Amino acid sequence: MENLLPDENDVRFYKENGYWIGPKFLSDEELEAVRDRHARIVAGVYETGRSPWWREPAAGEPLKRVVKVDNSYWTDSVIAKLTLHPIIGVMAARLSESKCIRLWHDELLLKPPGIGAVGNIGWHQDYQYWQCTDPPSLLTAWIALDDVDEENGCMQVVPESHKCGLLSDGNFHEHDLERLKRKFEERMGMPFVTHKCIIPAGSVSFHHCLTIHGSGPNRSEHSRRSHVIHLQPEGVRYKPGTPSDTHMNVTLNGGLDGSPFIGPYFPVLYREGERANPWLCFENR
Repeated sequence: MENLLPDENDVRFYKENGYWIGPKFLSDEELEAVRDRHARIVAGVYETGRSPWWREPAAGEPLKRVVKVDNSYWTDSVIAKLTLHPIIGVMAARLSESKCIRLWHDELLLKPPGIGAVGNIGWHQDYQYWQCTDPPSLLTAWIALDDVDEENGCMQVVPESHKCGLLSDGNFHEHDLERLKRKFEERMGMPFVTHKCIIPAGSVSFHHCLTIHGSGPNRSEHSRRSHVIHLQPEGVRYKPGTPSDTHMNVTLNGGLDGSPFIGPYFPVLYREGERANPWLCFENR
């Protein structure tokens, strides 16, 4: 497993640029299993009998916009094993230099082909939606279930933008990328230059919660599928009185000032000195 993990140079790159492109860590067999369950969830078939926290559009609706399912891991054991994968936990711990990594929440995403700018993901910082947390140290693992490139709308990040702090100009649901770019560039005081995260299926990239990112339309003939795992390092606590007080995790945590986001809704992916629960990972490789 060590060859899959970020080394000192990778950690230094992440701290400097706010993102890191990781390796392929899923086998072809694992990838097919995840794709199968991904398709079932999109269709509204939930293996566990439990619904996700939230989804758009509703199951059965035509795929004319990006499909987004929050806490999809509640619905399926294969997706849960991917979401809680110890390798993801160790990678996140090294990048964030933390002794413990817990789940914040996951997202299942599908970008249909042929819908033009409606398939754009607007430039945004994740922390804009997570201001209920302190400190702003969360990070995200973005797992490609298809080969991703500019043609099918790969994720793009703005290197070093995490150093600008929270700019609050982003919007995940905004389709006018140029308008958002102009707004950010005015606030950043630096050129809005993007890096395209072109990675093969089964690979993962990471970005800091303050890193500006988004994606363009899917111009290919096939859907672009991905799974997103939002992660919290040790020490993240609830900060009340922010625009994010309505976030689902405030409800799940109980909403007590200064309380850590721990417990069954925030499972541990990695803790230093402990052996991972084998149920949480795919077959050892």
